[in-house]
Amino acid sequence: MFHDRVAKYIEAIQNNGDKTAFNELYLLLEAKIYNFAFSFLGERETAQEITNDAFLKLWLNREKLSAINNLQVYLYVLVKNACLNHLRSVSLKQIKEPQLTERFYFTISTDPSQLLISKELKERLLKEINKLPPRCKLIFKMVKEDDLSCNEVAAILGLSNKTVFAQLAIALARIEAALGL
Repeated sequence: MFHDRVAKYIEAIQNNGDKTAFNELYLLLEAKIYNFAFSFLGERETAQEITNDAFLKLWLNREKLSAINNLQVYLYVLVKNACLNHLRSVSLKQIKEPQLTERFYFTISTDPSQLLISKELKERLLKEINKLPPRCKLIFKMVKEDDLSCNEVAAILGLSNKTVFAQLAIALARIEAALGL
């Protein structure tokens, strides 16, 4: 359903230059893309600028949208590259994996199924997620919250599919063990 909505918006944007469809697409994806940028940078303003630049680039190149197989992956890769370029431009000597321990952006949505989970369980779950190693945490969030497939996460982060599957398995095993599931 999500991918169908995105495809509908892309078609309207590309074929008709539909600004309303673009705004709907922006509203649908902006928070996820911003949070991803923020996880790399830890700077709200810069993350917002990079996010807006990505959507601006999308709008300016709207005639070529049909060449993009998966818009969400395209945006994540675009933002990841922009973040890395920004980090390089501010002369950081060492660019390692993003330090997500303190600034990880996992949030629990307030859909009806989540409302049934007790506050205590939410707190325990978040605590266990925050204990995960940075790569595990990022992969877990991208798969479970952003609804990306393991193959999409591998493409975005430049990892092999096996690495993503292994990291996700580690994350799930640790969370399950800690929560006694």
